[in-house]
Amino acid sequence: MSMKSLRKSRRIQIVVITAIALATGTAFVASAMRDGINFFRSPSEVIRIPPPTNEVFRLGGMVEAGSLIRGADGQVRFRVTDFCHSIEVVYRGLLPDLFAENEGTVATGRLVDGVFVASQILAKHDETYMPREVALALGDDPRERTAKARAEAMAQAGRDDCTVSFPHRSARDGAGS
Repeated sequence: MSMKSLRKSRRIQIVVITAIALATGTAFVASAMRDGINFFRSPSEVIRIPPPTNEVFRLGGMVEAGSLIRGADGQVRFRVTDFCHSIEVVYRGLLPDLFAENEGTVATGRLVDGVFVASQILAKHDETYMPREVALALGDDPRERTAKARAEAMAQAGRDDCTVSFPHRSARDGAGS
């Protein structure tokens, strides 16, 4: 074998190995991103398109007024609403300090027999903060930041529609944009 063909062969091997490593790395990154992107669903969407019982997803909305019940065993029950539908949530553990009724929340867990069993609860950060996805799903006007103001505005307008668009969801998740 001549020196030229040996160099050419070595160069081809390096290019092939580099291409395989790049493809493998890209596949790992794509897989990690797909598993890591976890959009939330509103109660209306969960009722409209129920997820399988083994699917872990995020449920977002407002904690319904008067629904928070703290058990002696550390279990907490409350309802998450998008002002059209609400879903009961059960959680065992410490709630965030800012968690309260009429405040925004996002819970991670599974839907089991119509009850959302949460493994993690997130609460909004301050008086005016609401996760962008929650605000979009609730059809929130930037001037109406609290659940009370939103409910009063809906009552005054006589609005009782539950048509909520979900522009934050992707086509991959099965939701329209």
